[in-house]
Amino acid sequence: MYDLVVIGAGWAGFNAALRAKDSGLKVCLIESGQIGGTCLNRGCIPTKALIASAKVYSLLKKSSGFGVESDNPRFNLSKIQERKNKLILDLAQGIQSRLAGIDFVKSNAEIISKHEIKVDARIVSAEFILISTGSRPAELAQLKFDAVKIISSDEILSLLSVPRSLLIIGGGVIGCEFAGLFSTLGTEVSILEKLPLLLPGEDKEAARKLEVIFKKKGIKVYTNADISAIDLNVYEKVLVCVGRIPNVSGLGLEGLGLKLENRGIAVDDYLRTSVGNIYAAGDCTAKIMLAHYAAYQGVAAVENMISGNKYKVNNPVVPACIFCDPEIASVGLNEEKAQVAGLSVKVHKFDFRASAMARIIDECEGFIKVISNQDTEEVIGGCIIGPKATELIAILTMAVSAHLKVSQIRAIIFAHPTLSESLRESII
Repeated sequence: MYDLVVIGAGWAGFNAALRAKDSGLKVCLIESGQIGGTCLNRGCIPTKALIASAKVYSLLKKSSGFGVESDNPRFNLSKIQERKNKLILDLAQGIQSRLAGIDFVKSNAEIISKHEIKVDARIVSAEFILISTGSRPAELAQLKFDAVKIISSDEILSLLSVPRSLLIIGGGVIGCEFAGLFSTLGTEVSILEKLPLLLPGEDKEAARKLEVIFKKKGIKVYTNADISAIDLNVYEKVLVCVGRIPNVSGLGLEGLGLKLENRGIAVDDYLRTSVGNIYAAGDCTAKIMLAHYAAYQGVAAVENMISGNKYKVNNPVVPACIFCDPEIASVGLNEEKAQVAGLSVKVHKFDFRASAMARIIDECEGFIKVISNQDTEEVIGGCIIGPKATELIAILTMAVSAHLKVSQIRAIIFAHPTLSESLRESII
């Protein structure tokens, strides 16, 4: 009998299994697909690998502005895909090596009782069960995926040729990342969003800025869009990215009487399901669908199994990163959310055009916005659109987590010339 059986080897399940092993628990990790889950195989890693190649191509095209001649730069999509696939394989092997001491089973899993899981033709027993089965792309009723013309974020990652034209339905994080990627590679890109702005839920000023930049790059942006009015025949590919759905079918949850909520597995503040010894973490809980949050949940679930549920999963400081060009990242409260919370805020802002390093690398589009509580001077949130935003957000994440005041950040000496010093410049 195992102390813990983890179903799903994505970022939540993998980190949970490692934490349990380090705590001396006997662990079994079950995965029906590829180790690493969505993040490694169909999400974060392959997407960013393709974006990195597109970034190099983009830099080559403007290299003459740096005094470097690079005539007629071109890309080879086959080699770009080879690099991406090798990167995934190398990282998967690294993950596999870290599972030493954990029983890894490649199989489907069905929970047949609160302590028993059917794996292939045998029954595995466990004191605790953690469900971390991830999510999949959501379909539209009028646009079912056919993996040829109507595709999801899964299929677009493996295209063997760059489409002449691409219609992206959904202007959220995934849609904006792919819009920037394929526009750089020469595709005629159109992006449709049914709401008034791209990136719903993000800082509105940053979303407007991105729309302006997209249009400068030739990306056609349609907000308040009605898909029924669009002729799909004029596009070579149609990418539907309107959200993700938790993977909960086929697990035997109905027979357990395990409660579902928002199409995902309902959990309490300690990640317990309605069946006391069964926990859930990651996208299958339909909470914040980010890999780093899934890892946080996975580790927290194990901590609660060990401690008898002493740790509430209530950390609200979760950075969000969008790897378009320019990058966008945010953490904590934005102006709108702060106002809803009844807080009086002060907005501090710095434009990257005033940054020496941004000018050196010729990436001056964007700004830093820091939100502080006007009464206490405490930093409560921030948003960055511009170069290395996804790295710079770590500084603001620590500031919000540590409840730092604006005066404390002002007192920090940042290196010059760097992009990071712009954070201090924003609050002077």
